[in-house]
Amino acid sequence: MNDSSVLERPAAARAATVLAEHIVEVISDSGEGAQRCGQSLAAIAARMGNGIWTTEIIPAEIQPPARSVAGASGIRIRMGTSRVTNGGDDTDLVVAFNEQVLIGRVQAKELKPGATILLESMWAKHRDPAVVASYRQTVDSLRADGYDVHEVPLEERCKELVNDPRKGKNMFVLGLLCNLYGLDPQLARDQIARIFGKKDDKVIKQNVALYEAGAAWGEANLPFKYRIPANKSTEAQIVINGNTAVALGVMAAGMDICAMYPITPATSASHYLSEAFEKVGGLVHQAEDEIAACAFAVGASYAGKCAVTITSGPGYSLKQEVIGLAVMAEIPLVIVNVQRGGPSTGQPTKVEQGDLLSAIYGSHGDAPKVVLAPNGIEDCFYSMITARKIAETFGMVVVVLSDASLSTAQQPFARPQFSEDWLAPPVDQTPVPAGGKPYDWDPITGLSRRFQPGQPGGMHTLTGLAHDRNSKVAYDPAINEEGLRMRSLKLAALQKTLAPPTVFGGNDGDLLLVGWGSTMGAIEEAVTRLRGEGLAVSSMHLRFIQPLPSGIREILKRFAKVMTIEGNWSDKPEDELIDEDNRRYSALAMMLRARFLVDIDCWSEARGRPIKPADICGVARKALQGKAKS
Repeated sequence: MNDSSVLERPAAARAATVLAEHIVEVISDSGEGAQRCGQSLAAIAARMGNGIWTTEIIPAEIQPPARSVAGASGIRIRMGTSRVTNGGDDTDLVVAFNEQVLIGRVQAKELKPGATILLESMWAKHRDPAVVASYRQTVDSLRADGYDVHEVPLEERCKELVNDPRKGKNMFVLGLLCNLYGLDPQLARDQIARIFGKKDDKVIKQNVALYEAGAAWGEANLPFKYRIPANKSTEAQIVINGNTAVALGVMAAGMDICAMYPITPATSASHYLSEAFEKVGGLVHQAEDEIAACAFAVGASYAGKCAVTITSGPGYSLKQEVIGLAVMAEIPLVIVNVQRGGPSTGQPTKVEQGDLLSAIYGSHGDAPKVVLAPNGIEDCFYSMITARKIAETFGMVVVVLSDASLSTAQQPFARPQFSEDWLAPPVDQTPVPAGGKPYDWDPITGLSRRFQPGQPGGMHTLTGLAHDRNSKVAYDPAINEEGLRMRSLKLAALQKTLAPPTVFGGNDGDLLLVGWGSTMGAIEEAVTRLRGEGLAVSSMHLRFIQPLPSGIREILKRFAKVMTIEGNWSDKPEDELIDEDNRRYSALAMMLRARFLVDIDCWSEARGRPIKPADICGVARKALQGKAKS
């Protein structure tokens, strides 16, 4: 369609094009419900048996200007026949509520060449001539660049059903997309009833009507349809995002207290807990600031409860002094850091893996902490169970490094079946034998019995100062050194229990890609593609980063070249001033080079978006070409 008219004619009967996968975006101004539309589409597809992964597109400002390139708010939905582990590469089809938010996605090179665009047409008749001119120029330019643009009368059709189309377009678009991809209408109606379940029946019926209007319009007017075959799971599944998985893991692990201060992108974990935690005997405490939240959690844990505090990078920085107290006093504490772009306020809504070194080393003095990074949404759930057990068994601070990608992404996985093994045994409150000491460190492991207030024979003064085995302040050099050594030995004791990491792909070869955290799905998809091309590429993903498990050195030596793939900063070798004497490596690469004395290269990206499999493939091919030349 090359004129300015909006498609309003019966579409010819057409068969659905069968696809293995498709990536869809819904983009709007902030507040128009694009995320809810995309989350609902993904949930419906998942219930049909499709693999899905969602990636939210959130502007950094709370209320960005309407119709602005930087204000694009929306969501990407990757739907596939088989399991989907990451957001994929470029977008196949996008629904845009205005041309300005669409321009931002085009400029960011997020759309495939020739991608299908369904664009709200109301701006072609706007009262402001400048808006009309911008709209027409954008549409003409997109078509000239080869994009398949279809203008859709969202506002006009929604006005027939609701007074405020801004509050109805998302459900109209949901209907259009469900029809386009052949998703079950009844599942869609059930989803609408679920998301508006706290409203009255009138609201639900109104949104169902909007959905049905969108489906009817798509059926009558769009000249294409798609079908992504589904493989419905035989086991019960849930579809949640990483923050909800963390919250469920907190409850499943038997934790008692969550103390936090709201911070993007971690806050939704506390929203879920605020609704559900008290039903299992838990308490959510919203403190006046990040420092108070951490102190509350430390105090609760000292009193015999198991506490967690959830935050993001800036909040983690503020907690550092209280974290040091927990380390010195050997009080169990779980901290979830949902990483975001930095430094300072940085990019609050964008993904980055920039906090690894601060999680491990960000302290005054030597303060050993356990650091583990969930590799997916399901692992966000199970990592909380692991973290609680380690914190209480070893009397340590355990940091769980999630990130903005995992926090909002949705993915189906097998519904967890509760196990009593997830819970730690009750704190031992039996009387302390005569002569018992609060820090009676085991000479091999550094472990000691956990004392708590009120325990018969266990009275002592807790201190953040250097202390002896009786918890008495002591500045003697030998006593201080003993405390440092014992706290460090606990890391070594844990390390001895960790299984070596597994290798994805061949056990040896030309190139090993090493990652951590949320990049696993993209890295392993890239490795699968590269091995399909006959390239000897494998990957290794690290879940525990402090301490590192045994066996890594032997794995690294089996590959001709090793490279880390990370979502944080590293200097680019092609920059004129950068050489081997001044190059800054990415965080994990720096750690592995120092620990194992292996020449490990790195490629990292800190563009505020999840790393794409295609980009990893390109980097790997280039690395292998360099190997061939050498």
